[in-house]
Amino acid sequence: MRARHGLRVLSVYEGFFSGGARIVHSDVVLGLAEGGQSHQVLSIHGEVHREATRQRMEDDACYRALTAGGVGVTSLGRTAGLVDGTVAANVFSGPELAETARSMAAADVILSLKEQPLALIDQAGLPRRPVVVCLHRSDPENQGPALAELKAAIADGTVVACVCCAESTRDAYAAAGIPRELLHVIPNGVDLLRFRPDPAARAALRASLGIPAPAPVTVFAARYAAMKNVPLFLRAARAWLAREPEGHVLMCGAGMNGANPALWADIEIAFGADRHLAERVRLLGVRHDMETVYAAADVVALTSASGEAAPLCLIEGMMCGAVPVTTDVGDSARIVRGHGFVTPQDPEAIALAWSAAVADRAVLAPALAASRERFSRTRMIAAYAALLDGVHTEASRLPEPL
Repeated sequence: MRARHGLRVLSVYEGFFSGGARIVHSDVVLGLAEGGQSHQVLSIHGEVHREATRQRMEDDACYRALTAGGVGVTSLGRTAGLVDGTVAANVFSGPELAETARSMAAADVILSLKEQPLALIDQAGLPRRPVVVCLHRSDPENQGPALAELKAAIADGTVVACVCCAESTRDAYAAAGIPRELLHVIPNGVDLLRFRPDPAARAALRASLGIPAPAPVTVFAARYAAMKNVPLFLRAARAWLAREPEGHVLMCGAGMNGANPALWADIEIAFGADRHLAERVRLLGVRHDMETVYAAADVVALTSASGEAAPLCLIEGMMCGAVPVTTDVGDSARIVRGHGFVTPQDPEAIALAWSAAVADRAVLAPALAASRERFSRTRMIAAYAALLDGVHTEASRLPEPL
């Protein structure tokens, strides 16, 4: 039997585009590779157009981190193949299947980032390898045909385990008919050396944006998607900026830039006659220095209506000293308990909570500091390693197919 440190793992992605699930998964792959496992990544798409943003694989921060860390990344080369987050066509060409077969044959275990890649992984004729699906949402019924594909892959023995990043994920998928014994919860974690309070970075970013040192700042880190409820965030921002004349709002993520006409329309609707308040809303787009953005903020906000499981922005923001304020979606309330505020989906209530978070930031700081180990990347990676080792050990006991 191969020792755990020699385990060969292939991760299959839909593509490289901005989002917390890819950030977490890529960090897990890097951590497992650092621990001695052999990791490769296969991306179905080489370029994705979504959230009003063209996102090329080679430009993506996760791709760059993986390749810099010695993880090989290949792609089937599909372009603009995603519509509303789902694979546009589940028909794969001979060359695509041959490339996938080569990648799978060189692995002991397959990791599928979310359930969508199962449309490829479960194609007839590909090498049989135990598959672990990494689930990062709490709304399986809103994933198009992916839930049915997950059930089919479990039924035929392809999928042997699922990693859930949150308790809400496990509960939702169990309620949707996935056997509970296959659902393993491994909460998200972050690099505590990277995500930490940093007064120097806080001062530098504020200075670069022309924001005074004492000004209250709220950051919203999300891609431009319906589940993120951007209109609600903007209505809350209008209410908060009206009550906080020195306040500033930072918006980061794919589609959170001036080139997105839908976002401009949302701003027009939310601010109306108070358009002058929107001058204190900064659209920063995709940032590769989120630890600096969070360190510069007093509040990290989430206004999502659905789909969230364990939002990475809340964890990263907290670890940098920002107070989290979130709607009650997925595991968000559990994550911020004792550290921040949970609000209804009401803009006035959210604005009041942001002001309370700014006022209580110093009081909440000790609790945020004391919780750091709970959100550790080291803890998360160790749990993934143990699960993969168990999956490989169990698969090694099974007789080879005839």
